[in-house]
Amino acid sequence: GVDRFAHGPRLRAPHRTAGWSVDRWIADGRTDATRPYDGSMADVADDLTADADAGDRLLTLPNAITLVRLLCIPLFLYLLFVRDARLGAAVLLGALGATDWVDGYAARHLHQVSNFGKAFDPTVDRLLLIVGVVSIIVAEGCPLWFGLIVVTREVLLSIWVVSIMALGAKRMDVTWWGKAGTFGIMVAFPAFLAASDQGIPESYQTLFEIVAWCAAIPGLACAMIAFVGYFPAGVRALQEGRAARHATSA
Repeated sequence: GVDRFAHGPRLRAPHRTAGWSVDRWIADGRTDATRPYDGSMADVADDLTADADAGDRLLTLPNAITLVRLLCIPLFLYLLFVRDARLGAAVLLGALGATDWVDGYAARHLHQVSNFGKAFDPTVDRLLLIVGVVSIIVAEGCPLWFGLIVVTREVLLSIWVVSIMALGAKRMDVTWWGKAGTFGIMVAFPAFLAASDQGIPESYQTLFEIVAWCAAIPGLACAMIAFVGYFPAGVRALQEGRAARHATSA
C-alpha cells in the first residue's frame, strides 16, 4: 500500500491496529519507537537480518493467514446472500476484523516479513472493508445513512492519504480518535447485521441492535473527529516530508 512508502533511514516494523478501516491502514505506517535507530552495530545487524527476511518470499505462515482471510470473503458472501444466514455472516465478519493483527504479529515474531506480504495484507484489508460494508448496505443489514457515511469517509480519506504520500509526505501517526472510531465501527456493522437476522429470537435481535447503536454512535463520532484531523496532519506531513528530502539532497 501507499502507506508503506518510506523516506530516509530504514523504518522498523510497524504497529498494527485491529480492524480494516483506513485508520488501521494509516497506523501500518507508524514506526516502532521502542528504540531509536542510531546507526550502531546492533542496528546495522538488525538491518541486515530484516533485509534478509523481507525478501520476495510467498510461502510464509503470515501470507498463508492472510490468504485464509481472503478466502473467507466468498464464504461471507455465501452466508449472507445465498444462505441468508446473517448471524453467521456477522460472526465471520467480526472475527475477520478482530483477528486482523494475527498475520502482522506472526510476520514480525517469526521473522517472516516479506515484500509480498507488505502489499498483500493491506490489499486484503481493503477488500474486506469494501466487500463487507457494501454487502451489508445492499442487504439492508444496517441503517443506510450510517453505511453511506462510513463508506464516503473511507473513500475520501483513502484518496487523501494516497495523494499526499505520492507527493512525498512523511508517514502519519494514527490518532486515538481514529483507533476508537475503527473499533466502534468494526463492532457496529456485524452487530447491525446480526440484529437483522429474522431467524433468531426477537430478544437477541434487540440485544444485537443495542450493541450496534452503542458502538455506532461513539464510533462514528470518533471517526469523524479523526477524519477532520487527518487533513491538517496530512498537510504537515507533506511539508515535513519535502523538507526532509530537501535537507538530504542539499
